[in-house]
Amino acid sequence: MKKIIFTENAPAPIGPYSQAVQTGSTLYTSGQIAINPKTNELVNATIELETEQVMQNMKAVLDAAGMTFDNVVKATIFIMDMKDFGKINTIYSSYFNEKTAPARETVQVACLPKNVNVEISMIAVL
Repeated sequence: MKKIIFTENAPAPIGPYSQAVQTGSTLYTSGQIAINPKTNELVNATIELETEQVMQNMKAVLDAAGMTFDNVVKATIFIMDMKDFGKINTIYSSYFNEKTAPARETVQVACLPKNVNVEISMIAVL
């Protein structure tokens, strides 16, 4: 049985998808981009601010499912330019304990929704 997760504290879906879906003890999140859910504006003045907004959106989705970043077992990071990896990684890593950090891959892509520079999705387990 699947449970749809929704919170107003993260950007609302703009298509036929959910912010996250929980099945059993596993949560699958959709990719989050740097849209401020209060203003519906893109936060992209710097890659650091963009990544911070993405992580705050992901935090809101995890919170709505009763989870935290400690529950995350897998993350996928899509970035437009691998030259931004270090800056993105600095912000991303501030949300995790290095000794218990999730598995992860980072992939450079040709284009992301709304021409953002970073999108992150996660899998978490209770």
